[in-house]
Amino acid sequence: MNGSSRARVLAVCTGGGSGDLLAATPAIQALARHFGAKFSVLASPASAPLLEGHPAVDSVMIDDGSERIDAVAARINTLRFTHAVVFWSTARVAAIVHRAGIPERVGQSRRLYSWRYTIRVPVRTERGDRTSPWSDVQMDYARALGATPVPDDYRIVIPLTAQDRALADGIIAAAAPGGRFVVLHASRGLRIDAARWPVQSFAALGDALADAFDLPVLLTGTEQETPVIERIGAAMRRPHSVVAGQTTLRSLAAVLARADVVVALDSGPMHIAAAVGAPTVGIFALRTDLPMRWRPLGERVVVVEPTYPCPPWCRKETCKTFDCYRALDPSLIVAAARAATQKAAVA
Repeated sequence: MNGSSRARVLAVCTGGGSGDLLAATPAIQALARHFGAKFSVLASPASAPLLEGHPAVDSVMIDDGSERIDAVAARINTLRFTHAVVFWSTARVAAIVHRAGIPERVGQSRRLYSWRYTIRVPVRTERGDRTSPWSDVQMDYARALGATPVPDDYRIVIPLTAQDRALADGIIAAAAPGGRFVVLHASRGLRIDAARWPVQSFAALGDALADAFDLPVLLTGTEQETPVIERIGAAMRRPHSVVAGQTTLRSLAAVLARADVVVALDSGPMHIAAAVGAPTVGIFALRTDLPMRWRPLGERVVVVEPTYPCPPWCRKETCKTFDCYRALDPSLIVAAARAATQKAAVA
């Protein structure tokens, strides 16, 4: 603590998905300790539930992008923040914190709107850095305000409630009556359709996991992803249950916490699984997935790195074939899953 107990700090985490929000929480934890004060967070409605009960967070506000900038700024202005830290810069959030009259505003440098920030932070990844974990890149914003991170800051916290666990118990009771199961999260927040998504490959992976662990496989995903996940389930021959669309973000976290192992594509649920302590396999198949940057934080994590020769221009948002996923060797993923289960849990 630096003695500035009167600091009122707003963290802005409205960009990206749930994994991006979780990657910002180590910096929030470091800053909360530095200032000796809990944070308020401005977040997207999709990811905000992950912050409920977080020990470094006092309150959560929502910005879904539909409210006028001046209206959001006026709402924030009434809370008299002394500092704003913007972890995912856009012209919108830069304008919000500026118009809210927050005296100290920390955000990304080298943007047309960066003049709105009083402290402008270079982003390492824009200067050729491909290996720093994203959580440490985000920590640069905390360092800019004088915070010095400690190892415990990098332990991501998702406090699960009795209600979260009860909802998960109901889902598990129906999907895996024996209480033990493997999770396969074969989606990554993209607008996908079964015509180009490698349904058969993921079905084969699900069967391989069920065979290896002699457990049913729970197939997770969002409500929007459910049709494709159901196609994966229909192509499987081994016991499974499609729970896509049945969970909230927090009850999903509670389901993942109970899994024998979670196998997930690079996605928010991959980061959530690692955060709640589940043995987690993160699959980074595209050359542009950058596993060293996006590897989830956790003690029981094994990463499967890209091997397929994707063309250099390939991006997940525009890929038409996802041949890298079709080329995945299920035995390699099973070996990674076994390795993850052998990693000791940390109290």
